[in-house]
Amino acid sequence: MKKIFYMTLAFISVCSFPLSAGALRGTAHFNGTPPAPQKVDMNADPTCASAHTEPVYTEEAAVNSNLTLKHVFVYVKQGLEGRTFETPQAAAVLDQKGCQYEPHVFGIQVNQPLEIHNSDATLHNVHGMPRETKEFNLGMPIQGMKLTRKFEKPEIMVKFKCDVHPWMRAYAGVLAHPYYSVTDGEGKYEIKDLPPGKYVIEFWHEKYGTQTQEVSIGDAGDQTLDFTYAG
Repeated sequence: MKKIFYMTLAFISVCSFPLSAGALRGTAHFNGTPPAPQKVDMNADPTCASAHTEPVYTEEAAVNSNLTLKHVFVYVKQGLEGRTFETPQAAAVLDQKGCQYEPHVFGIQVNQPLEIHNSDATLHNVHGMPRETKEFNLGMPIQGMKLTRKFEKPEIMVKFKCDVHPWMRAYAGVLAHPYYSVTDGEGKYEIKDLPPGKYVIEFWHEKYGTQTQEVSIGDAGDQTLDFTYAG
């Protein structure tokens, strides 16, 4: 009887976890007339200005040539409650290069290291502005300098700015899980290995706001979820 009891417990334990996973993919469409690109004036810092041979434009409303939207943060907002996830040991990287933040929008998990780089031969002052974790304001005067910070609680979104170069902005989505993505130069995103279940997916954009949609990931695997922002 004991053997049967332990085998039953083992079966329940195994079956309490998903045995398959799927990918959620989609495209951020843009409906309307794309806003006129806004040129960034970097002449106040000759190092910044000399880093570019072509004009630099702001990234707050980056509409791709195929009428899709770049820099949309896509993540699972609801549906993972009660589950815990391993914290990545590898650092996410936020670089200051050509007097711009790279990447402009990114995701990171709670307590995952964030490595902040200065690839420029000029002073940057990275000002992280979380509401759920202590704010930080760090001077980075040396090219090649690196600093590391962590976020203690989930937050959508954490803003970064440079107090020396006011056009520099970046945003981080801090999550307790790894199920997030950012739309690319074709407006596409992909969230891999999502366990079967029902989820609320949120789409965040710094200019056009947020949207949510519901989706079910079944044993059959991958799903497509597109969305549209109006200009």
